[in-house]
Amino acid sequence: MSRNFEKISPWRWRLSKAQDRAMAADAEVFASEEILLQAQLDASIEQVVNVACLPGLVGSSLAMPDIHYGYGFCIGGVAAFPAEDGLVLPGGVGYDINCGVRLLTSSIPAGEFTAAAESVGYAILQRVPTGLTPRSNYKLGKKEFLRVISGGAREIVRSFAGQAADLAFIESGGCLPFDAAGVISAKAYERGAPQVGSLGSGNHFIEIQVVEEIYDPRAALVFGLEKDRIAVMIHTGSRGFGHQIASDYIETFRKKNLARLKLKDPQLVHAAIRSPEGRNYLQALNAASNFAWANRQLLQEDIVAILERVFRMGREKLGLALVYDQAHNIAKFEKHLVGKDETRLLVHRKGATRAFPPGHPDVAEKYREVGQPVLIPGSMGSCSYILRGTAQGAELTFASSAHGAGRRLSRHQAVKLSAQTDVRERLKKNGILVFSHSEHGLREEIPEAYKDIDDVVEVTVASGISEKVARLRPLLVIKG
Repeated sequence: MSRNFEKISPWRWRLSKAQDRAMAADAEVFASEEILLQAQLDASIEQVVNVACLPGLVGSSLAMPDIHYGYGFCIGGVAAFPAEDGLVLPGGVGYDINCGVRLLTSSIPAGEFTAAAESVGYAILQRVPTGLTPRSNYKLGKKEFLRVISGGAREIVRSFAGQAADLAFIESGGCLPFDAAGVISAKAYERGAPQVGSLGSGNHFIEIQVVEEIYDPRAALVFGLEKDRIAVMIHTGSRGFGHQIASDYIETFRKKNLARLKLKDPQLVHAAIRSPEGRNYLQALNAASNFAWANRQLLQEDIVAILERVFRMGREKLGLALVYDQAHNIAKFEKHLVGKDETRLLVHRKGATRAFPPGHPDVAEKYREVGQPVLIPGSMGSCSYILRGTAQGAELTFASSAHGAGRRLSRHQAVKLSAQTDVRERLKKNGILVFSHSEHGLREEIPEAYKDIDDVVEVTVASGISEKVARLRPLLVIKG
């Protein structure tokens, strides 16, 4: 369906609620003309409009420049509801709860790393469980697993590995409140416990990257990014645990609420935040989020140990330090200015990420002067970007930003397109070593399957959502 979006700026488009009686709020998309057209073709625009029809929505239904079709919400969708009497939607978070990205910086020169790259790649692939396997290096009983999903990254640092100082550089300190074990199904526990410390499949990855370009020297210095030095990026989430929680609560919400709700799309089934099922889902969501932060903390420590062994020196001499860890699929209670009033909201971000501005109290003290780091990974074979939150972005998007390149082709289309391609060899010619147990998985993730990351970042920066700090180029990729 074609929609008559008004061009607010070259990078911002609005569909007024006056154009559709069903809309309770405006719909806004941050996009170039090309990205907007593609979003209309894949029906993700209709998903933004459908969210604008939900009762009680605060501000507009928003979509970031990486917009593409998803379950219920588009990927790149952002929506906020009043914390006291608003709605919560599993479709506004998705199945991979707290899928997110963690970035470490180092003092390792790119040339020095290149000589050891193959050894590092094989060591990571051997150590880190990848793909759909339930195998884990950490055998957790139910009590231990409960401590992990209650304590998140904090519990990993306390009981397994890592440094307490890292917690300041993880969104929400790596832990959201959870104390209701009964809200999680036996099947979710069964799927989750064996997967702590694993990478997973799909677009999840571990990349060793080189800082190729610095755009904001002041912010880069604060973040610890130095040109021609190595960085480590980890992208994974809550694995089967989060997927099962999403499945369980989508079914619960459907059985309890769908028949009485007037929805354009049943995938937007929701509950009141104060309802028993709403409260239970939010508790389970926190548990899955804690799993994801714990998962990335364990993977970080595995990679640090490998680099220490290969380079025969400790993390301090290698300059390995956590820059930031942020969530891409989550719903969280936050305070935002609505008009002139600070209001507590439940902000849903699905394939979008938090981007708090300079001076915000939830930004780590070290970063408060420049704003929160915003990590935007590219596709396999393309660069990633480090941005920072802005005051303008806080006003326009509830302090949200794009989370990545955003898919352009389905996995089936990507596999078909790459039928005659040796993905590993092609990327090797571009200076990128790729390690994976799955040829099919590599073909699903070819660079052409995604939007051009440069275009997504250009729109993000030009619209004032975030500011560019640095560009990172991949040297080594580990895929599920």
